[in-house]
Amino acid sequence: MNFELIVSIVLGFSLAAAAGFRIFIPLLIMSLSAHYGWFPVDENWLWVGSSAALWLLGIAAVVETFAYFIPWLDNLLDTVSVPLAGIAGTLLMVATMGDVNPAFTWALAIVAGGGAAAAISGATGMTRLTSTATTGGIANPVVATAEAGAATTISVASVFSPFIALIVVLLLVGGIWRFIKKLRRS
Repeated sequence: MNFELIVSIVLGFSLAAAAGFRIFIPLLIMSLSAHYGWFPVDENWLWVGSSAALWLLGIAAVVETFAYFIPWLDNLLDTVSVPLAGIAGTLLMVATMGDVNPAFTWALAIVAGGGAAAAISGATGMTRLTSTATTGGIANPVVATAEAGAATTISVASVFSPFIALIVVLLLVGGIWRFIKKLRRS
C-alpha cells in the first residue's frame, strides 16, 4: 500500500466522520477543494468542483446548519441524519480514493466511511436527545454550534492535513462519549 493511498483513505475517512456532525459542510469543503485544486478527486467526481455544485452545497450547508438551531426541528432532523450521514460518508470516501480497485474502494467506503459517519451521527443525535431531556432543549443551540464547528474544523483539516484531522476526529469522538456518559449520570 503506497503513501498516496494511505493519505486518500485518511482524507476520505476524516471527511466521512465530519459528515456525521453535519452532512453538507464536508461536501461543501470537498467541493471547494475540487474547485480550487487543493486535492484531486476521482475523475468521476470532477462535477463536484463545478460552480453549480458549490452553490447548491453552500446553500444546503447554510440551511442545514441553521435548521439545527430550531428546537423542535433539530430532533426531527436527527431521525433522518443517521442514514443520510452514512450515505454522505460513503460517497465522500469514494470521491477521494482515486484510481483504486472499485471493489476495495466501495467496501472500504461503505464500512469505514459510511460506518464512521453513521456512528458519529448517532452519537450526536444521542447527545442532542440527552441535552433535550436534561435541559429542556435550552442547551441544544450550544450542541448545534459545537457540531457545526466540529464538522468545519475536521473538514478543513482533512484537506490540508488529513492525519491531524484524524487525530481531531478521535479526540472529538472520545469527548462526545465522555459527555454522553456524564449527562446520563446526572
